[in-house]
Amino acid sequence: MSDPTIRTALARVSWKRAAWAAAAAVLGLLVVVVVAKLLRTVPAVEAFVDEYPGEAPLPEWAPVGIPAWVGWQHFFNAFLMVMLVRTGLILRSKQRPSAFWTRDNARWPRTERAPRRLGISLWLHLWVEAFWVVNGVLYVVLLFATGQWVRIVPTDWSIVPNAISAALQYASLDWPTETAWVVYNGLQVLSYFAVVFIAAPLAILTGVRLSPVWPAEGRIAGVLSEKSARALHFPTMLFLLAFTFVHVVLVFSTGVLANLNAMYAARDADDWVGLAIFAVSVGVMAIGWVLARPLMLLPVAERTGQVRRMPPAPPSPAQRPVGGKAG
Repeated sequence: MSDPTIRTALARVSWKRAAWAAAAAVLGLLVVVVVAKLLRTVPAVEAFVDEYPGEAPLPEWAPVGIPAWVGWQHFFNAFLMVMLVRTGLILRSKQRPSAFWTRDNARWPRTERAPRRLGISLWLHLWVEAFWVVNGVLYVVLLFATGQWVRIVPTDWSIVPNAISAALQYASLDWPTETAWVVYNGLQVLSYFAVVFIAAPLAILTGVRLSPVWPAEGRIAGVLSEKSARALHFPTMLFLLAFTFVHVVLVFSTGVLANLNAMYAARDADDWVGLAIFAVSVGVMAIGWVLARPLMLLPVAERTGQVRRMPPAPPSPAQRPVGGKAG
């Protein structure tokens, strides 16, 4: 069987698996909705929802509203997440690098050991991840500097029953009351806390462990094995993607104009300003997706190190013309 035939067969198997997975997900979602609706008919459950409507009280000093820097952070985080997915897919395709990059050790930071040679795709992924880390650190610093942390960090045990109540209301398609400009519901608080303070740091730690930045010797070298990091990194990124998907779905299904105004325009309004800003940001992400190709970024790479382009791979036997040279 020739290489193209093998690739075609594998592609068909992948599409079949994806179709079955999608069908199972839809069926599972329907089961969850039906069960949630049945539970909502039970008097004790409805009394629980009445007692815990979904929102846990915030301290009196908690800030009201969403500042403009959160909107900028939303855009940069979404853009960099898209670029991480793009560059990560290039790496997982295990294609032969079109070029290799070596850091210029004559510039800062200088190291005693010779710099490692990186495939240009890995170089791009690491740069995107570095910007994502910087953006995340800045976000956490601003959270605590402005008091906004109290909106996504649980401060009262009532957050747990309120989160369960909110989850039940979402599952039954009877949305909890949205007052995100003032306070998030319990499920949102726990989700944002898990993403910002657990999943994101775990993705960063495992990503650094899998990168050439991690020292090969010394005390830190044996803290986390490469096998463990690899086993954690990809599922963590899948969790972040799943969270992003659910987040976007709920934004659009629970009052899209008000939600996008709060997230992107820092406004408590129902007009079209936030949606317009969001549309522009999606366009920027699409352009970034197209431009995030290693060969298109070689001029940038050459400014920070030495780039060696690789000759194109020779054609496989199945791709060679029959009877000798072509033409």
